[in-house]
Amino acid sequence: MLIDARRDAAINGIYYFLLSHTYHFETAKQQNAQVLLDNMALYGSGIARLNYQAETATLNNLIRDWEGKPELINAISEFDLTEWVAELKAANEEFNTKYLSRTQEYGDASPETIKLIREDVNVAYYALRDRIDALHLLVETPPSPYVTIINQLNALTDQYNALLVNRKPDSPDIIGTEDSAK
Repeated sequence: MLIDARRDAAINGIYYFLLSHTYHFETAKQQNAQVLLDNMALYGSGIARLNYQAETATLNNLIRDWEGKPELINAISEFDLTEWVAELKAANEEFNTKYLSRTQEYGDASPETIKLIREDVNVAYYALRDRIDALHLLVETPPSPYVTIINQLNALTDQYNALLVNRKPDSPDIIGTEDSAK
């Protein structure tokens, strides 16, 4: 999702900017960078690698700190990071709005609609699979150029099947299996 990449770029850009300033020749800049990095560390490392909801909440908390704690406000100001923080905040808010909107759309979709869409996708998938298989069988000069795509489709199918097998029986079904459509 491009919006998620945007906020990841902002938080990573801020992080690496601050990290580079911990090596600055001016002690005050080193200290300001460390103050902000220490605050970021309160929320764990790898913020951009968190799942969508955890990243959104973490960034909201971090931004709240940066906009509300005087020593952090001063450090942001000293580095003139106000535009970076504004970008991070805007990207995070836009992401959250889009995420909630999509979640609501999924919630509003009726199980019957989801079941019909799944049936359409299955028909299209099997038609594609059969065509690739036919082209693979008709290759006159081995090796077949379709071996890679066949292997990739098989790997995806195996991963999906493993996901279904490992799903907890009491977990909510957000993709609308036939059981939830009843």
